[in-house]
Amino acid sequence: MSTTTPDAPSRTYPSLRAAWIPLAALCLAFFVEMVDNTLLTIALPTIGRDLGSSTTALQWVTGAYSLTFGGLLLTAGSMADRLGRRRVLLVGLSVFGALSLCAVAVSTTDELVALRAALGLAAAAMAPITNSLVFRLFDDAALRMRAMSVMIVVGMSGFVLGPVIGGTALAHVRWEWLLVVNAPIALVAFLGVRYGVAADRPEDLTDDALDLPGAVLSIGAIGLACWSLTSGVEHGWLSWVTLASVGGALAAAVAFVRHERRTAAPMLDLRLFSVGTVRGAVLAQVGTAIAMASVMFGLILHFQYAYGWSPVRAGLANLPIIVTMLLASPVSEQLARRFGHRVACLVGAALMAGSLAGLSWGVDHGYVAIAVCMVAMTVGLRTVMTICAVALVEAMPANRTSIGTALNDTAQEVGTSVGTAVVGTLIAVLVTTRLPAGAWSDALVASFFHGERLTYGLLAVVVGLVVAGGALSLTDSRATDEHA
Repeated sequence: MSTTTPDAPSRTYPSLRAAWIPLAALCLAFFVEMVDNTLLTIALPTIGRDLGSSTTALQWVTGAYSLTFGGLLLTAGSMADRLGRRRVLLVGLSVFGALSLCAVAVSTTDELVALRAALGLAAAAMAPITNSLVFRLFDDAALRMRAMSVMIVVGMSGFVLGPVIGGTALAHVRWEWLLVVNAPIALVAFLGVRYGVAADRPEDLTDDALDLPGAVLSIGAIGLACWSLTSGVEHGWLSWVTLASVGGALAAAVAFVRHERRTAAPMLDLRLFSVGTVRGAVLAQVGTAIAMASVMFGLILHFQYAYGWSPVRAGLANLPIIVTMLLASPVSEQLARRFGHRVACLVGAALMAGSLAGLSWGVDHGYVAIAVCMVAMTVGLRTVMTICAVALVEAMPANRTSIGTALNDTAQEVGTSVGTAVVGTLIAVLVTTRLPAGAWSDALVASFFHGERLTYGLLAVVVGLVVAGGALSLTDSRATDEHA
């Protein structure tokens, strides 16, 4: 490795240890954008009392972030491939940190919702790029896969630990500090990326003009689709609001496809989906996100309401997911090396479907049964998420890696919205539309367990079919090169 200076970091590193500064910075950037998805969930009752918020307004405190985040991922990835990945990430980190400081000035729910929407926009400028820049740190395929595994563990840890961190912090500080603390984290990540990641080279970027109509249509399609899922739970699936948003999402999607096929410089070259690896990896990632979000959302309700646990204890109950993510890397890598991507992901699909089926039985058989299912599901998640994330980026042209990771993140965001909406809707239909405060009666707990059994049984079939269908489109590669 060549000698480096602060202004001219090495192009590549020979090991994870040698790349610890830029890798830690990219992990921090990924962690902060993922933890912000769930961090405020635990603080919503406190925020409601402090700001006098309605229930609908509180839903938008979290929904506004997800909506702008999911809607702008493809656009941000496209901009990064044109303007420079490191440059766009540094701008995103700067804006994210500055906006986080603005939390201390919030005095109304509307202001908080607007701030959360702006934070989602900044996070969208960070998400697709943190993963694509990992590939720039290493030439070796095995190192890239290990680095991606580290990124996924850190990101999913942030998603899972958000309620735990938030619940613990609320015992000592005001809720605004849950957002303010992101500012110093963003600053550290900024410095690590600035001095540890090589600057963008013109030959690694595309000089195509930015596809503004495509960007607008993609934002409309993804944003309205995410809103439709939220609206279905809130207003009903046959309400005019939900039906209008579904119609708008479909119209925008059709217009986007027609425009991308006709324009000379498309934001997303739809011919990429003719490549089985791209098509299969995106589909499989949707399935993994459905499984992850449905279990996270459903079990938080299970622990806090059916068991009556405190928010902190309910958050800590998810630790088997974190521990397994940390320990499952050798299993995932061995599966990929021994059987190839297709078979390894089919094994992952079987583990996820089996664990969801196990939860259908285990929800009324105590925490140990649930924890065992968490472990099995997480091994499947780690295997599929790591292989598909690496394979998707590797299958992209060199000057389109950011749009590749944007596709990966968009697939997961869509899956997260679907998983949350499915659990929320089925619990509302099968159990009750309004979860009562305080201790539950034995009859309501029994009804809740029945709703969970049906919900997880249905999800086992859906997730198994979606992930397996995606896995079948992958190659038999035992490395990370999916061009074959």
